[in-house]
Amino acid sequence: QVCSINSRFAKVHILYIGSTPLKSTFRGTIRREDIRATEKDKVEVYKSFRPGDIVLAKVISLGDAQSNYLLSTAENELGVVVARSEAGVQMVPISWCEMQCPRTHTKDFRKVARVQPQFLQT
Repeated sequence: QVCSINSRFAKVHILYIGSTPLKSTFRGTIRREDIRATEKDKVEVYKSFRPGDIVLAKVISLGDAQSNYLLSTAENELGVVVARSEAGVQMVPISWCEMQCPRTHTKDFRKVARVQPQFLQT
């Protein structure tokens, strides 16, 4: 779950490993260059994630003392899976880079995950 963002990275709380819930949260960081596999120099963090988003990511390394784990969403299957609009409604993905609020029909940029069927259980 994304907690905060700035221009260089997103700070996240790791809540699950696979389908196993963790007893305590771990902190992680998704750096700007680890958000997408292509056009890494053009990625803008605020167009990929927002605080509160639930993200599917992969651990790429144990980071430093401040960030704990470094995560990546640089695959089509990784990215935002659950996002809420400003109206508080769960947003619907409409493309690989946009989600839309079903109530207000406003569109927001996100790095949308192409979720594989095995991950669709709730």
